[in-house]
Amino acid sequence: MSTICQGCRDGAAFDLPITMAFQPIVDLEERRVFAHEALVRGAGGEGAAFVLERVTDASRYAFDQTCRVKAIELASQLGIVEQGTLLSINFLPNAVYEPRACIRSTLQTAMRTGFPVSQILFEFTEAEKLDAAHVLTILRAYRSMGFKTAIDDFGGGYAGLGLLVDFQPDYVKLDMGLIRGIDRDRARQVVVGRTLEMLRDLGVIPICEGVETQAEQETLAGMGVRLMQGYLFARPGLSSLPEPAWPRPGGDQRRVARAGA
Repeated sequence: MSTICQGCRDGAAFDLPITMAFQPIVDLEERRVFAHEALVRGAGGEGAAFVLERVTDASRYAFDQTCRVKAIELASQLGIVEQGTLLSINFLPNAVYEPRACIRSTLQTAMRTGFPVSQILFEFTEAEKLDAAHVLTILRAYRSMGFKTAIDDFGGGYAGLGLLVDFQPDYVKLDMGLIRGIDRDRARQVVVGRTLEMLRDLGVIPICEGVETQAEQETLAGMGVRLMQGYLFARPGLSSLPEPAWPRPGGDQRRVARAGA
């Protein structure tokens, strides 16, 4: 392991104060919260775009590290460990220079807060073109350390099928572009159906994100999907764990207590 990686040595600090919003991923079969995804926000509640606009090539490493630490600290304070749910953290592969060196602050924060690494899910988006070999190195290293892994926005970016051939993450989150309006779009139903079949054959658990209507939820449930995320269930809660709403027959919804509460 490198004593000091390139990012620590050469990168600029990320001085903008940030916090996190949390959005649940729900398990509809067990009617419980499966995970909470940490989404970056400005300290005053500003949206992700406000924060990301201030990330430069020089500060990318510091930004990525700051997000990890803040997500774990807040999740620990909010009781995610006691709930037994996963904490989903987005990471930037281009900000990870050497996986085992760059993970040190994450491990130190988890140890300090008593957050088990087995409850941390690292997800990365395939929305930007990446060095596939480098991504594979990161994912394999994270898995060996006990973290869970996921590909985000699957079907809406670059990595896609090529990455799945060489590495099967624990989870794949299907891009909302495939999910939106799936109840009335046969093409989407065919593409998503074949994708779900492929993921199951590979032993990868699918998560459908961007679910906004009960019709979309019912269509996906009919296709065998049990893990979903979207405004239908809950919007992100700033520095809080929002209580999900469960769809009921007839189109109304019922608020229930969070898993473990």
